[in-house]
Amino acid sequence: MSPTANFSESGPRPNYDYYQLNDGNKIPAIGLGTYKVTDADEARQSVKTALQSGYRHIDTASRYKNEEQVGEGIRESGVPREEVFVTTKLWNADHHDPEGALNESLKKLGLDYVDLYLIHYPVNLEEKVLAQPHHYDFLETYKEMQKLVHLGKAKSIGVSNFTKERVELLINDPEVTVKPVVNQIEAHPLLTQPDLKEFCDENDILIEAFSPLGLATSPLFENPVVKAVAENNGATAGQVLVSWALQRNTVVLPKSVKEERIISNMKTFTLSEADFEALNNLSAKFGEQRTCNFPWGVFN
Repeated sequence: MSPTANFSESGPRPNYDYYQLNDGNKIPAIGLGTYKVTDADEARQSVKTALQSGYRHIDTASRYKNEEQVGEGIRESGVPREEVFVTTKLWNADHHDPEGALNESLKKLGLDYVDLYLIHYPVNLEEKVLAQPHHYDFLETYKEMQKLVHLGKAKSIGVSNFTKERVELLINDPEVTVKPVVNQIEAHPLLTQPDLKEFCDENDILIEAFSPLGLATSPLFENPVVKAVAENNGATAGQVLVSWALQRNTVVLPKSVKEERIISNMKTFTLSEADFEALNNLSAKFGEQRTCNFPWGVFN
């Protein structure tokens, strides 16, 4: 599951590496995240800029409320559809009808299929918020999602925000015949989640890191270790964090709407063993810190 190309030994350079998923499909190692990009022009332009700058992986979700603009950005980029890896996600209130929800997402995106469709969270808000009479747990939901692969509406399926226990329960279910290809979780040097990553690695499920740079209030950019590694390598803090994520063999999904940062975040380099270990030990030194917290709880 390692990227196909080597990291640069001479400083940050554009990274076009990819991983092979457990179903044989390939996923670009770096993707543009679009979480909280709700301004229509920013969403459309950031996707267009990313693809024209060399990105080939765009991550969105129905909950982000920007699928239409993501689709517009893909079309305006001029990059052929078959060259773009597109991910979207099933929202918590739609667990009873994954196919219907994906059909709606495809309509908004203007696409015939997505490359990856994820259960956004292992929680059903229909039961918790809407008081629906039937409880669709994530096992039922995932089994319905398997049909989408056979229908050609999703090339691959996976999960997001799943704990080790939930992943284990899922893959051990005898009716799960399409193994999840990824588990998308919050992951960065202040939240390495080693047990979950080790379990997923052992079961050939790729970790995708959302919020790898943290959100607006993230302490990562001002962390003295991150700043020192960046200065010593002639790199930005963002490039350090993306390079670290790739060096531990995870997909990384940095988000920005600024052209300069979008382009910069795609440039990576090889961290020295000392720098890599210093970042691996960041949470032990400064404490584990999440940058994303949600009202329905933490699942990974």
